[in-house]
Amino acid sequence: MSGWLGAEGWAAVQLSLKVSVWATLLSLPFGIAVAWLLARKSFAGKQVLNGIVHLPLILPPVVTGYLLLLMLGRRAPVGAFLEETFGLVFAFRWTGAALAAAVMAFPLMVRAIRLAYEAVDPGLEEAAATLGAPRWRVFLTVTLPLILPGVLTGAVLAFAKAMGEFGATITFVSAIPGRTQTLPSAIYGVLQVPGAEAQAMRLVIVSIAVAMGALVVSEILARRVSKRVAGQ
Repeated sequence: MSGWLGAEGWAAVQLSLKVSVWATLLSLPFGIAVAWLLARKSFAGKQVLNGIVHLPLILPPVVTGYLLLLMLGRRAPVGAFLEETFGLVFAFRWTGAALAAAVMAFPLMVRAIRLAYEAVDPGLEEAAATLGAPRWRVFLTVTLPLILPGVLTGAVLAFAKAMGEFGATITFVSAIPGRTQTLPSAIYGVLQVPGAEAQAMRLVIVSIAVAMGALVVSEILARRVSKRVAGQ
């Protein structure tokens, strides 16, 4: 594989997978919580929260990346605080690529999980609660198994979106080979080189294969979970 793609291309593939996995895993708990708020709760500012969650779908990705740079750059107040206090640096690091990908993928994740929540009859949760089960146990034993197909769908959508994220990532962390150059930015960079169409096509093939593989795995897992829940 490394010979077929070249060392730089393979590094971009590995980094994209790393960024996408971390972006998905770190945003999943927040996605479940925010989707629950939007699906089940009525509160002041609910529409504002909904708008903020879905804002990355509306804004140009470059704008999202620039806003992240303004907030989390090493000279920005929040970015400087995180670096000095926790040693966290996002700008021009792979961690920043994961953050940018997570922000761009978050709306898709939340929407899928929210639809799963709305498909669950609240009466089932209320019945479990009336039997004396605490709320956290109701969630773990009743709600979570029922929404699990939606959670898997949201996670795979987020993973696929993170794999394909370009605008916000390249604005926030640039495209430094071996450090922040993800698969989309590697494809873009190769396309700027005359006569490198074959290398670009190889990278495109890998990108399609990873995305399709993720979707197939998601479909298989969702069906198995749905059958298991239906059989209970």
